[in-house]
Amino acid sequence: MGNGGIELLGVNRLRGPLAFLPAIPGAAFQEEIELVGPDGGHRAGRVLAASDKSTVLEVFGATQGLSLSQSRVRFRGRPFTLGVGRELLGRTFDGTGKPRDGLPPPLVEHERPIEGSAINPSRREYPRDFLETGFSSIDGMNTLVLGQKLPVFTEPGLPHDALVRQLLRQARAPGVESFAVVFAALGLPQEVAMQYEEDLRRSGAFRRAVAFLNLAGDPAAERLMAPRCALTAAEYLAFDLGMDVLVVLHDITAYGEALREMSSARGEAPSRKGYPGYLYSDLACLFERAGRIRGRPGSITQIPVVTVPAGDLTHPIPDLTGYVTEGQIVLDRELHRRGVYPPVSVLPSLSRLMDDGIGAGRTRADHAPLARQLYASCARAARTRELEAIIGREELTASDRRHLAFLEAFEKRFLNQGIDEARTIGRTLDIARELLKTLADDELARLPQALLAELRK
Repeated sequence: MGNGGIELLGVNRLRGPLAFLPAIPGAAFQEEIELVGPDGGHRAGRVLAASDKSTVLEVFGATQGLSLSQSRVRFRGRPFTLGVGRELLGRTFDGTGKPRDGLPPPLVEHERPIEGSAINPSRREYPRDFLETGFSSIDGMNTLVLGQKLPVFTEPGLPHDALVRQLLRQARAPGVESFAVVFAALGLPQEVAMQYEEDLRRSGAFRRAVAFLNLAGDPAAERLMAPRCALTAAEYLAFDLGMDVLVVLHDITAYGEALREMSSARGEAPSRKGYPGYLYSDLACLFERAGRIRGRPGSITQIPVVTVPAGDLTHPIPDLTGYVTEGQIVLDRELHRRGVYPPVSVLPSLSRLMDDGIGAGRTRADHAPLARQLYASCARAARTRELEAIIGREELTASDRRHLAFLEAFEKRFLNQGIDEARTIGRTLDIARELLKTLADDELARLPQALLAELRK
């Protein structure tokens, strides 16, 4: 592949993180390159575009001050790769896979292209195994399963960092011994990224974790590499070592901004809100690397964190993320104001694979009817709360007032839990039973008669 061993002196021009060269015969898309400045500084990169007129390089590092005539470009003749091996666990890397923890590079067992390869649809195994997060709002009503991709939609100022840190510490797959976590920080402030790393180390969870940190001050081009490196590491852990791997990508909005910046530097025609027209396919290339392979152990489950600009779910990034993924967990500012943690709004939240991952043998036989009844009762109570604001509580029926009391108890006892509290699915469903006992029989139409009789004992 490409021009391995070829070295050129001089570039035509530099624009931000991009370097423009004349047409290079045989230059291949995504080929790894190295840019050496006149000061001897080395910058990694890759071929972003190649045609019979020009070659565009994406440089992972600052290009300001480089000499056009004295800079050298070396073509590696191979795609950008990540060295993978068992020693990845417990380590921290930058967005291109270089150690960031001050330790020597880990022992490499294989070199893998970071773009990965799509799972053959005919080989995909349908996700069915329960993944316990320890949060009642997720496990009880928006259940996550191994191999699923379920984003968290949040806004600035909400406690999504606390939620994700807790999730990384306590997530587990019941009955699974080999469970790992891969965390990719995409444009996070350094203080926030360090909190993630310190939290993992302090809790002891870092021995089964790998972190790829691209900070807010790092090059935007590197931000596009970080999730690909993280997913390449996850694929090795999952499909080579047979581990069940949870991948957290935080923040997809910063990733989209980097993609827009790179597109603008290339002079491409913008689409919605200035984002490139290929934003959807680019995000799909990341999210579709989650899943299971039939006949092989291991799985990759993804939780992308999306900071929704101005709370607008029609913004291109959350909108397109919702098309590719299998539901969403939505954090709510009003719940946060009322002191509910985690402030998960259960009505707009959804896990499309939930029904296949719950029930006898996976969670509990009463899980599905309890979740359906909780959802129906919350929807009725939410409408009643809106009605109360118009006519006052005194004008409400006895049933309306019971639903309001139910909703208040639901938020305080079911949704709200401590930052260090990890609830089992059994405890979550027991709380659900206790809450539903406060409603009348004719208000529990979603429960089968046998379960309703159990509640009344």
